[in-house]
Amino acid sequence: MLNQPIRPVGIVGYGAYVPRYRLPGSEISRVWTDGNTKSPVREKAVPGLDEDTATMSVEAARNALARAQIDPRRIAAVWVGSESHPYAVKPTGTIVAEAIGATPATLAADWQFACKAGTEAFQAGIGFVGSGMADYTLAIGMDTAQGRPGDALEYTAGAGGAAYIVGPESEALALILRSLSYVSDTTDFWRRPTTHYPSHAERFSGDPGYFGHIMPAAEQMMQIMGTTPESYDHVIFHQPNPKFPTRALEDLGFKPAQWKTGLLVAEIGNTYAGSAMIGLSAVLDEAQPGQRILMVSYGSGAGSDAFDLLVTDRIVDAQRRAPTTRDYIRRRVPIDYARYVRMRKKLAQH
Repeated sequence: MLNQPIRPVGIVGYGAYVPRYRLPGSEISRVWTDGNTKSPVREKAVPGLDEDTATMSVEAARNALARAQIDPRRIAAVWVGSESHPYAVKPTGTIVAEAIGATPATLAADWQFACKAGTEAFQAGIGFVGSGMADYTLAIGMDTAQGRPGDALEYTAGAGGAAYIVGPESEALALILRSLSYVSDTTDFWRRPTTHYPSHAERFSGDPGYFGHIMPAAEQMMQIMGTTPESYDHVIFHQPNPKFPTRALEDLGFKPAQWKTGLLVAEIGNTYAGSAMIGLSAVLDEAQPGQRILMVSYGSGAGSDAFDLLVTDRIVDAQRRAPTTRDYIRRRVPIDYARYVRMRKKLAQH
């Protein structure tokens, strides 16, 4: 499905958040394999005892508002995409909307589609603003990311994400030229309502899962837009680990210089619904007017959303109005596995 709004729209504000605590991959390996397993990431971000998807989303949303410089009451929808909403029955969106001052005349809701829940909300925001139904919408991709103790996912399951305010072309920091979605019923990762940790079918995770969606979505976008890999200054793919996006990008003909800014998984882990979106925020922190950006998310289940963006002159002033993604990544506090278990409530207490 290819989407182009009736009226031109763009990103008018963005903001990221990454919790300060870091668990090294080597520490997980030490506990579970006596150090015999090489971790795919150097370290991953871990939420504090007082942090969850709602609190982290509020922080990112406030950064987005600082860059957009708009009255939050003008935001017509507050949508939070996540795999780790703090309540099974009670929306995260209303918590965020209340905290940033967007209530009561706004639409609040939660989105789910594994790791592309955030870009799914972003896609809906483009439709809302592009159709004239709203002046602004707020889409957030944020996760605290779970992983069963000792499972392969625990090595990469990090925390963090980003928020984006979609608004009119005249205020855009980056124009949204096109968006595209590509989905199929492919089961590579899932969690049933009665289980605490997700399961995964490893043989489906790469092909036909990740590579079978993210690559054709990128190829279709370039075909329809008449672009080539050389047309883009920055490229961001979903980052479940360092290996998958690197292989996909190389196979499609992109060069390391195009993806190095947005590839953060080795430093903070896979932030799931926030993965592609926080990669984009890191790119926007450094992007220059006139640069072209391609972002492609991926969510198990399975599907990808692709976005073709063009940076405008307004980016220069906006970059200085809030902490950068790298600011959050740099303020790190290392922890050991015991503290991680306590903070993530992985220790059963009776």
